[in-house]
Formats: sequence, C-alpha cells, structure tokens
Amino acid sequence: MPAALLSTRHGATMVLTLSHPERHNALGPDIWAAGVEALNVAESSNEVASVVIAGAGAVFSVGHDLEQLQASRRESASHQVALTEGLHSWIEAIRSFPKPVVAAVEGVAADAGFALALACDFIVAARNAQFALAGSALGLSPDAGASWSLARALPRQLAGELLMLGTRVNAERLHALGVVNRVCGPGTALHEALALAGQINALAPHAVASGKELLALAEAATLPEQLAHERDRFVANLHHADTGAAIAAFREQRGAAPLT
Repeated sequence: MPAALLSTRHGATMVLTLSHPERHNALGPDIWAAGVEALNVAESSNEVASVVIAGAGAVFSVGHDLEQLQASRRESASHQVALTEGLHSWIEAIRSFPKPVVAAVEGVAADAGFALALACDFIVAARNAQFALAGSALGLSPDAGASWSLARALPRQLAGELLMLGTRVNAERLHALGVVNRVCGPGTALHEALALAGQINALAPHAVASGKELLALAEAATLPEQLAHERDRFVANLHHADTGAAIAAFREQRGAAPLT
C-alpha cells in the first residue's frame, strides 16, 4: 500500500495517522504534503480544537524511507534539498499551528519520526516506546528540527549523546527528563492522547492558543520583550467575548474564595 496520512475526527480532535505499514510508517513527500494540508484545514475549522498525530499499528514512525534516500543519491543534491524542505515545511507548520498538537507514540519513533514527535506540543508514549536518532550509523545527520528541539529540551551532554551517538532512549527516561508528558501502557497511547486532547478541548481556545504562542516567542525573547508579549495577550484575552462568563462561572464554582 502507498504511504498515506489518514485523517479522522474524534469530537473536536482531528487524528492524523501515519500509514505506511510495510515500511514501519516511514515518512515521505505524500505524507508531509498531506500533513501541511490537514493542518490548514484544521486551522480554519471552528470544530477542531486540537490535533493528535499517531502511527498505524504498533509503530509511530522510523523516519525517512531508506529506499527513497538511496534513490535520491542518484539525483542531484538540489533534488534532496527540495524533499527535505517539504518535510521541514510540515515541522514548521506544526510549530506555528495555533492549536495544540499531541503525538501518540507506540513502538519506535526514530530519526525524522522522533523529530516529528518533538515538534508536537505534547508527547504521550507507551511505556515500551523507544526513541532514537540513528542517522550517524548510516552516515547521516539529524534533520526535521531534532537538533533544535533537543538542544532546548535537554542538557547539552545528553542532547549530544542522542544527536551524535544515536543512543536509543526509552519513554520512561524521556518522561523523567520532561520531554514526554505522559507514559501509558502499550497499545493505549492513542487513547491516552485523545484523553489529553479532550482536556485541552474543554479550555478556552483563545487562551490555549496564546499559551502556545507565548512559548514560541519566549525561545528568542528577552525578559522585557516577553513581558510585553504577555501583557498584550493578557489584555486581549481579558476582553475576549467568552472570558467574562468564564470568570463568573469559576468564581461561582469556588464561592469567590481564593485558591488554596
């Protein structure tokens, strides 16, 4: 079967499933082009509040299709540049997408598959899931933003171990390091990711979008710049049409008492 990105809806959550089972959900141009298109559709839909990315079967994704990489070696370097930029467009689309994206990881998330999970806002992983950047064993280097994500998420020495040595790391260790949000039983990652998405969907969409945007801005901002970003969004959200009712409902639920 050809590679495909399957789109389904679970309430207010769009589920995108990487489907290339005979290649362990290897990523290719058809999948990442469909990924960008799906996010464009989800962004413009008021019925979609979150997105979950999962892999078909027992594997998330092994990353690049090695047969495709071998074929690219027979082409000019500009051919692979164009392919790589297509994948990177999907990574950038996930990062800039205004709604939360959750990765549901079963089995293996390797190389570009690992980078794809890292690009998401949340990672839910089965306890036996394995993450690796094995490119160095093949004479390749990381791409799809893996170095950018790991340099911000991990101490330099550990990030170097993953990026240069290709050390395989399990979900439990990444959870302890704060990279994986939730660990669950094998075969339940999608179920748990949908439960997390359900929590997100119950919140004010404009406030959630502001939180994601502020996180992105904080990566390059000075403190005064970030304070200005926070001020602008706080004031805008305070005057949002839905905020008054939300504050009133919260005060009524708490009896107007301070949180303890």
